[in-house]
Amino acid sequence: MRRTTGGHSRGIRPVYSPAGFDNELRGALEELRAGRWMAMRALLDRTGTSWGLRTARSQVLGVVAAGSQVVEAWLREDPHSADARTMLARVAVERAVRARRENHHSAGELEKTARQECHRAAELLPGDPVPWVCLLALARLDERQERGEHRERAAEPMLPPGPWGLLYRVYERDRYNREAHHRMLHFLHARSGGSGAFSSRASAVDFVRWVSSWAPAGSALLALPLYAYVEQYRRQVAEGRADPLLRQQWAHDPVALDAGTALHGWFDHTDPTSQSVLDLNHLAHALWAGNRAADAARVFAALGPYFTQQPWLQVAEDPERPEAARAEYCRAREESFAADS
Repeated sequence: MRRTTGGHSRGIRPVYSPAGFDNELRGALEELRAGRWMAMRALLDRTGTSWGLRTARSQVLGVVAAGSQVVEAWLREDPHSADARTMLARVAVERAVRARRENHHSAGELEKTARQECHRAAELLPGDPVPWVCLLALARLDERQERGEHRERAAEPMLPPGPWGLLYRVYERDRYNREAHHRMLHFLHARSGGSGAFSSRASAVDFVRWVSSWAPAGSALLALPLYAYVEQYRRQVAEGRADPLLRQQWAHDPVALDAGTALHGWFDHTDPTSQSVLDLNHLAHALWAGNRAADAARVFAALGPYFTQQPWLQVAEDPERPEAARAEYCRAREESFAADS
């Protein structure tokens, strides 16, 4: 069992960094923000066919690159590069998602372009799961599930129709791909706000429980249920159902059971510095809110200074204030370390 390593994390000012523990990615991001793409190219080349790492790195790179023409410049210089084509798919999807979120008039055209770029990238590097993960991200934008690929039947009877074929394409390339399952969860959350036989919020919880039932030890997918519970809490509060009892759900099953599974099945079986700081923040929150301060302290110690807005903003007393996330995080960390000392 990994223990806290003294008081080295106490008193550290929380730091938000999209790269988290990945120093190589951090360096590539600095170059990318300066308008240079060669570090990005070198990073993806070194990443090779480590598909999980490639997915994670390209996701962060795509978010940063979407606001510039750096990837397009790379592709002009190296038009046959599979990595450049994959990054263009990432950038195109990010732009389409942003346009839809902002109700921009170009959203439809950007979505069409993004889908085309995903298929071009998939053709160029057939073994790469990233283009299929990108198509899963676009599925959420199809609010009426007009595309047939977004309303396929699931192999698991309790799950609703959705983009299962796209998820299975990822399975063929990277069975336990973290982002793909998060994209599927986003799709189900988006559907749960609508109407119809398959709009039940239970679908999202059913999905994450199904995933955690077969995810192996050491897989970050064991932390996936924690995201569903945070979103469930956020929606209940938004509907005016906030009361003291609502916060007690973290201390009771099934939430407490799934937090324990994430702790002992994932965290205790892996090097935290190779994992998503977003996952670690969700686990730290679930353990702290579930009155498991000693276990939460272990996760906070592994996190070091790294802080993410979510889930802390979603569970804060005043989620309309961005600074509330940092305050909630600091309170949880200090209380956990104090109880563990």
